[in-house]
Amino acid sequence: MKRKIITTNDGSKTIHIEEWNEQYHSIHGAIQEAQHVFIKNGLDHFLSKTKNKAISILEIGFGTGLNAFLTYLQSEKIATQFNYVGVEAYPILSDELDQLNYAELISKNQKHLFLKLHTIPWGEETIISSNFSLLKRKQHFQDISDMAAFDLIYFDAFGARVQPDLWTESIFNIMSKALRKDGVLVTYSAKGSARRAMESVGLTTEILAGPPGKRHMLRATKKS
Repeated sequence: MKRKIITTNDGSKTIHIEEWNEQYHSIHGAIQEAQHVFIKNGLDHFLSKTKNKAISILEIGFGTGLNAFLTYLQSEKIATQFNYVGVEAYPILSDELDQLNYAELISKNQKHLFLKLHTIPWGEETIISSNFSLLKRKQHFQDISDMAAFDLIYFDAFGARVQPDLWTESIFNIMSKALRKDGVLVTYSAKGSARRAMESVGLTTEILAGPPGKRHMLRATKKS
């Protein structure tokens, strides 16, 4: 499928898939969306509720590496060990990576780190800093088999309009099994069918205010 780099409303870049008319991030602002959905309503929310000295995060759709980069920057501010796993079946291309401007907009002195997130080997856990490790797995989401391994899931798959099979009860059952007790899943979507699929596998959902350009988003918790 033909892909091109476009600029979103906050000045940050994303990848546009022309055949689907779909982007990796919101056209209203890639960085703004990631900060609001995954950092504020995911990571910050979870950390505010726990005294754990370590957190394990699963990202569904490693994609451009933006969510991992923002999470790494947060990890530098707190005394918590971060174990980050990013799952992606189709990694972005090197020429696409060269055009992404997240480091320039967020933290210019960390551009080498953003690039490192992409250039480390797939399938090998890598120590990025004293309190942040990254494991990238080249894998289809349907093949995830982790059991009670993660505290937080960033569910950043392509939307249900273009990939409805990624927003089903069977997928959220995999996510629920991968979460630990009191684990949290956050996603930019607020689609009713997605919420019902989450609830059907025992997750407790909340409808939250969405990022710029989107009215709502979802957060789900795995209760005891």
